[in-house]
Amino acid sequence: MRFFSILFFLLFTISFQAQNKNEDVLFTVDNDPVYASEFIRVFNKNLDLVKDESQKDIDAYLRLFVDYKLKLKEAKSLGLDTLPKYTRELNNYKRQLTKSHLTDNKVTEALVSEAYERTTNEVQASHILIRLDENAKPADTLEVYNKLMKLRDRVVNEGFEKVQKDVHDGETTFAEDLGYFSGFKMVYEFENAAYNTPVGEISKPFKSSFGYHIVLVHNKRKDRGKRKVAHIMVGLDKEDAEGRIQDIYKKIQQGEDFKSLAKQFSEDKSTANNGGELQPFSGGELRSQEFEDAAFAIDKIGAYTKPFKTSFGWHIVKLLDKIAVPTFEEAKHTLEAKVKKDSRSKLISTSRVNKLKERYTISNADAGLAYFVSILNEDFYKNQWKTPEDFSADKTFFTIENKVITNADFANYLLKSQRRVSKNLSLNDIVQNAYKDFLETSLLTYEEENLEFENEDYAHILGEYRDGLLLFDLMERKIWRAASQDTIAVQEFYDANKENYFYNERVEAVVASSAKKKDINKVAKLLKAGKTVEDIKKEVNTNNEVRVLFTSGTMEANHQALPENLPFKKGVSKIYNHNDSFVVVKVAEVLPKSTMTYEEAKGRVDSDFQDEKEKKWLTSLAEKYVVSINKDVLKAVKNQLNQ
Repeated sequence: MRFFSILFFLLFTISFQAQNKNEDVLFTVDNDPVYASEFIRVFNKNLDLVKDESQKDIDAYLRLFVDYKLKLKEAKSLGLDTLPKYTRELNNYKRQLTKSHLTDNKVTEALVSEAYERTTNEVQASHILIRLDENAKPADTLEVYNKLMKLRDRVVNEGFEKVQKDVHDGETTFAEDLGYFSGFKMVYEFENAAYNTPVGEISKPFKSSFGYHIVLVHNKRKDRGKRKVAHIMVGLDKEDAEGRIQDIYKKIQQGEDFKSLAKQFSEDKSTANNGGELQPFSGGELRSQEFEDAAFAIDKIGAYTKPFKTSFGWHIVKLLDKIAVPTFEEAKHTLEAKVKKDSRSKLISTSRVNKLKERYTISNADAGLAYFVSILNEDFYKNQWKTPEDFSADKTFFTIENKVITNADFANYLLKSQRRVSKNLSLNDIVQNAYKDFLETSLLTYEEENLEFENEDYAHILGEYRDGLLLFDLMERKIWRAASQDTIAVQEFYDANKENYFYNERVEAVVASSAKKKDINKVAKLLKAGKTVEDIKKEVNTNNEVRVLFTSGTMEANHQALPENLPFKKGVSKIYNHNDSFVVVKVAEVLPKSTMTYEEAKGRVDSDFQDEKEKKWLTSLAEKYVVSINKDVLKAVKNQLNQ
């Protein structure tokens, strides 16, 4: 219920902040204007999303829109938009949204294309790594490079295993077999080397954040794609679950239809009616590795596994189809999100910063660097440096457009960075490196701060979340908590509406199912003779064959095991053709339609109680805030929308 409520909020909240005050006002809420353009935009945006036909009617939709505006007015009146929790959540979302709108599309597209190629191909490799500080002295770097070149020659001549035994110490030098991996599994520099090195060859030494590597590529192969399967599951809580799955397996081996058996006996309710079919999946997508391994191990379409156990139950899996890797267009959206989170995003950031340097006017750049070099000293390496007493804190360091960056701003950046500075760097290098990073950070921050005024699409989306989050908090306070906090009122609501909560007529029954009518005929006679299910099993399921399966319990008319139009009366039924099998039902007891207890109906009662409470609350809001609709503007809106 909460999901659909917040979705409804988000469908409505798309008003752009820079609203033209000269536009037609459709209605007011206590003199606050709501513009016709906003309503038209919302209506058109949501037209294909709503399933309720009443919401496609303009008058009905307007009533919902007015209710939404009343709630928004009440939320702001209560000051919910000033609460720390609201502000914190909005700022967190704003940061995430900003990332998705601040990127270099051309660089991103190239990286996404590269990522697609690498995620659809796997590399088997080994490597040797020598750890080295990122800010190591040139002499140390050269020494490590030369050492790796010698190890590279040894691998060529002696083989990797021999060199691995000699050099791997797990501290400064690592020689490891990495198995198969694909894109995004390694740091980007390592991934580049692995994919760019031909099979059977060894790369030249290259640098990553860990140090310097060489990589030996053993093999490359295509991704395995996806599998589409069907399964029959018996839950672990089922009495003699293993015995039941083995009985079903024997029926499959006897030639009975897998789909029919899944419809009758699979306890995975989400797939049973569809013959046990699952949505296609690739490696790593399922929560059960045992299930995934079993599915990918089936080679021939139409073949099936032996019964096997997972944490969910006992399964039999049948392979329906092998699906190739997705096309680039199918994978593009997911890969783009990964690229932006990965270390390769630095390439995007660098390109973006270069464009911002051209886009914005930056003045006084570099002018103050000599001053900062002069006030740094050896304390910086000890994380003890402080600005001098005569420090010119308020002096302009540089400007971006009209935003002033002071000496104090850069000094604070230096103070924070001294914790991680390398002693291998000179004071001049420290200032130069810090200035480069600080300028880039300042440019990106300036763009983010002004994004809502420069990007209309961004402003719309941020507005959606801003109001949606606000109304979610309001509904949480006024409606959704009511069922859990006011238990007496919910109980009284149930007492006043008991007739709405009931069980349909049910039966206590045993259902026998078989692919062969003659077996069911025999079972029907035995049931009429008063034989127990266990006795009947012994008589019909002979010679290690399962000819008949039984399902028993309390069932409503729509139960998967019961044939349609089965008369609810005591005794043994006629034989039915149901789900491509023959079934007979013995009804032991007919349970009439009965009222649910409060505990049994509680989920539905809570939901209905909330609906009723919301209706009354909206009525009170309509009385609290005056809503005035401009009929002439509404008429013009209808004419425009009905064109």
